[in-house]
Amino acid sequence: MTDEKLVGIVLVSHSAQVAASVADLARGLAGGGTAVPVAPAGGTEGGGLGTSAELIAAAAASVDRGAGVAVLTDLGSAVLTVKALLAEGDELPGHTRLVDAPFVEGAVAAVVTAATGADLDAVAAAAMEAYDYRKV
Repeated sequence: MTDEKLVGIVLVSHSAQVAASVADLARGLAGGGTAVPVAPAGGTEGGGLGTSAELIAAAAASVDRGAGVAVLTDLGSAVLTVKALLAEGDELPGHTRLVDAPFVEGAVAAVVTAATGADLDAVAAAAMEAYDYRKV
């Protein structure tokens, strides 16, 4: 599987700890040893709460394997920051997509689906379908 081009996943949160924890959870539920490139991009460069265009761009570059990059965000300025990066056009790898999905459930669905070798469309669709997960 190491030669296979897999979709990369970036998890953008206002908190570095939340982004890292969701990445760990998604990797673990996808089998732990999966080769899916997942990168958290949480908080600011100084370790505070917020979002950082630089951290997001670096995370996206680190997971780009040529099959596209799915970016999931928690809320507010995380969404706006990713949209601004996409609008600039040269800050994120080609075929980077902001995915409208719940952060935790969407991340798990995205990583599990990417682990199968699915393309960016399928990974994004799986993450978006997480809105339909009912708890009661």
